[in-house]
Amino acid sequence: MKAKKTFLYEPDYAVLPGDTIREQMEHYGWSQQELATRLDTSVQTLNRIFKGEQPITLETATKLERVLGAPARFWNNLELNYRQQQAKHAEQQRLMDDLAWLKTIPYKELVNRGAVPDTDEPIERLASALAFYGVANVKAWMDLWEKPAVAARRSTCFESQPGATSAWLRLGQLQAQQLDCKPFDKTRFISVLEEARDLTNRPDELSTLVEKCAACGVALVLEPEMPKAPWSGATMWLTPDKVMILLNLRGKAEDKFWFSFFHEAGHVLHDSKKDLLINDGSADDPRENRANDFAAERLIPASYNDRIRQAITDMEIKRLAKEIGISPGIVAGRYQFLTKKWSAFKSLIRTYTWKLQTSHA
Repeated sequence: MKAKKTFLYEPDYAVLPGDTIREQMEHYGWSQQELATRLDTSVQTLNRIFKGEQPITLETATKLERVLGAPARFWNNLELNYRQQQAKHAEQQRLMDDLAWLKTIPYKELVNRGAVPDTDEPIERLASALAFYGVANVKAWMDLWEKPAVAARRSTCFESQPGATSAWLRLGQLQAQQLDCKPFDKTRFISVLEEARDLTNRPDELSTLVEKCAACGVALVLEPEMPKAPWSGATMWLTPDKVMILLNLRGKAEDKFWFSFFHEAGHVLHDSKKDLLINDGSADDPRENRANDFAAERLIPASYNDRIRQAITDMEIKRLAKEIGISPGIVAGRYQFLTKKWSAFKSLIRTYTWKLQTSHA
């Protein structure tokens, strides 16, 4: 009498189910034809199962339970594990082929910001980078970030540093997705812009601006600039009812920060929801020029320019700022822009520093 065969399921490696069936067939001393007859199937079908060309179906697993004695769940688990391991192996090979793309992504910087894990294993890095972007593979990343058909009209600076720029934008997206925003309300957002002018005098209350923007469908996100992508701001519609304004503290000067905010607000109000717009200081794009004009007029109406040019003392700048209802540093920045005297009234321009948590772990 032959000893009863023990069945063990080992999920850590790929066991070809057909090999186990063959072993059992030989254990019982059956020919392939006899096993096929017992299973009510053909020898050809059995051969395909032996080779892994045909999966074990739920029906076949039930038949194997009756013929070979092992529970149907054993055969189902064996088949599932084999297919999973095969898929994993194929995925590993695809990842190996995509490693070159990883060099275009600022992975170390993303590690520093807590967005991806720190690992020296290239495949693990690649898998983590793809997970960060929320894409299945590099082809999907290219379809999403590189094809103009997906991003519609984009600022030209994106083409120069797609890896760094996309990383900065993705960091912003992840933060924006966490912000609870009401549906976009254009009229209400215009009112918020008026209130924002007063907030320029209270730099410690930027969180108030974030809340006010969220109340009208605008996710205002602050994310430090990415090396090789020193853009001042960006505008991207995440859904038809939610738009992201992404800003950094490039230059750390208050006049630049607020100009960037109003510049991006101009894009929100006047440009297509299909456009991905990045403020890189370019003067070649009419949308950027229009946003610049909007920001300049909203912050300080052009009718004040002559008086600002003629200012001589700090006190004059402060009086004008009070009259306009805006921070003296922004008036000082306008003076510098109008006169090209970049060191004038510099002491009036406050600098901002990062106090917000920027970890994305």
